[in-house]
Amino acid sequence: MKLDLRESVEAPDLATSLKIAAPSPRYYDGRRNNRRSASKTRYLGQSRAADSLDMDPVSVRRPIIHFLLAGILALGVAMGFSFYASRAVAVKMALDDVAKTTAIRSRDLIEPMLTDAVLAGDPAALAALDKVVREKVLDEELIRVKIWTRDGVIRYSDESRLIGQNYGLGVGEAAIFNGGEPEVEVADLTKPENNFETQSKLLDAYQMANTVEGTPVLVEAYYRYSSVTSVTGTLLRQFAPIAIGALLFIELVQIPLAWRLARRLRNGQMHRERLLSHAIESSNAERRRIASDLHDGVVQELTGVSLSLAAAARGSADAHPQLDASSASIRNSVMALRTLLVDIYPPNLAEEGIQSALDDLLRRLEARGVDAQLTVHVDASHLATATAGLIYRSAQEALRNVASHADASLVTVDVDLQGDTAILKVEDNGRGFSDEDRAVKASNDHFGLRALSDLITDAGGRIIIRSQVGVGTRVLVEIPNAIHRRKEDRQ
Repeated sequence: MKLDLRESVEAPDLATSLKIAAPSPRYYDGRRNNRRSASKTRYLGQSRAADSLDMDPVSVRRPIIHFLLAGILALGVAMGFSFYASRAVAVKMALDDVAKTTAIRSRDLIEPMLTDAVLAGDPAALAALDKVVREKVLDEELIRVKIWTRDGVIRYSDESRLIGQNYGLGVGEAAIFNGGEPEVEVADLTKPENNFETQSKLLDAYQMANTVEGTPVLVEAYYRYSSVTSVTGTLLRQFAPIAIGALLFIELVQIPLAWRLARRLRNGQMHRERLLSHAIESSNAERRRIASDLHDGVVQELTGVSLSLAAAARGSADAHPQLDASSASIRNSVMALRTLLVDIYPPNLAEEGIQSALDDLLRRLEARGVDAQLTVHVDASHLATATAGLIYRSAQEALRNVASHADASLVTVDVDLQGDTAILKVEDNGRGFSDEDRAVKASNDHFGLRALSDLITDAGGRIIIRSQVGVGTRVLVEIPNAIHRRKEDRQ
């Protein structure tokens, strides 16, 4: 006797005697219905495999754009470094030029006219020196000359109001008088002796000199700071094109290499997706075969036996207890087999939707007395079939672990879509586990969770498990949504 399970359980006497709940048509179809609708129905595995093949590979443009942006950033950094380095070199060159110019003009132009009479304030000697300074020493860059004696008095300046003023020597000036090296620095225009300077920034150069009679003096010369900026601009115009041109050349040479590398990565991903889809197709084909064999074999036989036992129970009052026990045992076996059919051959998510499928999973926990709550924040049409399939399998594995290990009284399942990422959260208030327990479980009986983690990783997602002893466990799964990923890659 071969019966269709859905038809057999509709018999009034069987429903009354054995109380076997009729399984929903969504769980499985008989071999007859499978053959009739094979060309119309897309199962989870087939849909996921098809979506894996339809899913666009990683865009080549995106890494190339990132590469170009990184190159532009590198050019900007190189230009900034070139400017900084050129400025430092220009300042050093300008200071060296100022020091040399001060030494030459002091030796060749000022010293021949510098006598002790100048130091004594003789008008004729001062006038002769002033004429040489104004005609031959001062120019567009050198704008001020001062001559100091050791006592800190300015004995000569082209600014006559400074002559005879005693401002004292600074530490640096005194050190030069005592044999220190002449120095060039940015002038401190806040000093009293610089009250008549109108420029915002000047270079200050010192040079030791002697009068004709041999009296040591300190020659101070002020230069415009534009000499530094002029040299900086010259260096930038000379060297920046070379540095930037070299970087641009390297960038242009690397673009074809980066393009080829990106294409190789894309082809590698396509190859991995094809292998994954073939593996899933083979697995689902085997699942379909096993489900069909179970349905048409042992399930049919157990159903027939149940009908026979029910009929026998009605005929003999003495056999009622034993027959009732046998009926209960068979009923439990049928329910276990039905659950197994769902496990090995999941529902059609494309037709039923993720919420309906997850509801069915939670009903099993509710039958155990667990308060199971489901919240779905996303419309099923917004989830790619491959994404929905992974969400379903993740929830199935997480809830299986809750039923087997957690001893929980409350389980919450939450599904959401944030941007282009589908998110599943499964939380329970069970006994939880420690890191040591996690290591033991990972090496023993959690093959399903490890395999699921591999599938999620291959899809570009991740799974995070957090648990605390006595508090519960939280499973978080994040999976890129294939629909949105395709749209992005096509833009």
